Amino acid sequence: MLKGILTVGGWTMASRVLGFARDMLIAARLGAGPLADAFFVALQLPNLFRRLFGEGAFNAAFIPAFAGTLATQGPQAARDLADRMAALMAVWLSSLVVLGVLLMPQIMAVLAPGFSAAPEKFALAVELTRITFPYLLFICLTALVSGVLNGLDRFAAAAAAPVFFNLLSMAALLTLTPYVATPAHALAWGVTASGVVQLGLVLWAAARAGMALRILRPPSLTPEVRAVLRRMGPGVIGAGVTQLNLVIGLVIASALPAGAVSFLYYADRIGQLPLGVIGAAVGTALLPLLSRQLRAGERLSAHRSMNRAMEFSLVLCLPAAVGQAAAALPLVETLFQRGAFGPAESAATAAALRAYALGLPAYVLVKVFAPGFFARGDTATPVRIGVMAVLLNLALNLLLSRWLSHVGVALATALSAWFNALMLGGVLVRRGQLLPDRRLRERVPRLLLAAGLMGFALLALEWLMFPVAGPLRLAALAVLVGGGAAVYFGFAHLMRGFDLREFRAVLRRRRPPGAAPAAA
Repeated sequence: MLKGILTVGGWTMASRVLGFARDMLIAARLGAGPLADAFFVALQLPNLFRRLFGEGAFNAAFIPAFAGTLATQGPQAARDLADRMAALMAVWLSSLVVLGVLLMPQIMAVLAPGFSAAPEKFALAVELTRITFPYLLFICLTALVSGVLNGLDRFAAAAAAPVFFNLLSMAALLTLTPYVATPAHALAWGVTASGVVQLGLVLWAAARAGMALRILRPPSLTPEVRAVLRRMGPGVIGAGVTQLNLVIGLVIASALPAGAVSFLYYADRIGQLPLGVIGAAVGTALLPLLSRQLRAGERLSAHRSMNRAMEFSLVLCLPAAVGQAAAALPLVETLFQRGAFGPAESAATAAALRAYALGLPAYVLVKVFAPGFFARGDTATPVRIGVMAVLLNLALNLLLSRWLSHVGVALATALSAWFNALMLGGVLVRRGQLLPDRRLRERVPRLLLAAGLMGFALLALEWLMFPVAGPLRLAALAVLVGGGAAVYFGFAHLMRGFDLREFRAVLRRRRPPGAAPAAA
């Protein structure tokens, strides 16, 4: 499992680094004003559907079914299931895109009601979202094919696909801007083009793996397809609670002063780095593994996999959360403060980042706990807990945004994430499906102590080294991050919070005979 996590995490890290380069370019060209707000709303809507219907609910329902079919009935039956699901998704997603483009003004009135007070901003958001909305079709199909690859234990191509989203977005902003109305229009066209490229990449990888899919075949509702759809329906909420919470925040933020949507976006982008590298990687590798172990009756192995996934996640996400909270302002200043993005924007974004950082361990734990339900075919329980988390988030948003403005939106998201994680973990423990072993119980307090010591070290280094300007700012941030990492990993290793030798051993371990190579 760890090799799969590292494969996904490595490619995700590359994508996130490019994503920061893209966001730095956007901040310099668009800043954090009405133009940026309109583009980020246009980007949010197709991304919401992607995370719900593509990466979230679909993967939760499809990957266990595909992995089980592959193990029990063979590759041909598994490919037939994937073919039928791909054809069905292509038809209804195409219909959704057409309806979305036609009804975009009405959708925008619900998604960003605060924009109605500024007609030009509202019209721009509608126009940009109409350009980006076809991205939904391509990226959801990309998620389906990525699920096939993950079910085959081939993680690289699916994890590498988002790199092209960042590359094409930057290329469009740099080359198309003189030929379209605004830089935001250039970005919107780059988003849609990247969806086509990502789908082409994973289709090519699937063909190389012997799973060439026929997306354009006539759809049919076989019993296997109906089973996936039944599990997918409630999973839209169960797997997408974090995304629904972010959308609730977007609705609230649209009514706040100009720039609030952008502050939250930039802060979330920094927060999403560890969530994408750690949380998504762990969830992606854990779900097919648990599905196979439970299908084979290997319950002890499933418990062990859950414990090691939690341990590995906490080893990395605890220092990330403490680091983002302690060094929020230097991070934002170094990454974004240039051009149209000034000190006031940096301070407002850093405040939101601190609030988001409080919920980072919870976001990651949700990614670990959710496969414990989905691998057993239970999407109903995450739905019930998810509904409660969404309602709590809405109530907290309405309450906290009155006094804390956009920071209240970020804080509400973090608190509702903790509620979601604790409820999911509690249910798994009560059912006997999550049994924290002695190793996990002993190591977690040590990791917490090491992360706390790192936080104090970061505050001391920040006081000594910041503020700095110009090229020295990047060097100072590198020293800050490197120093914090050295303190954390040094103390964690000395206190036996984790053992570096175990990670090296896994990386050196050869794959078992007959296992599929982790190629494209």
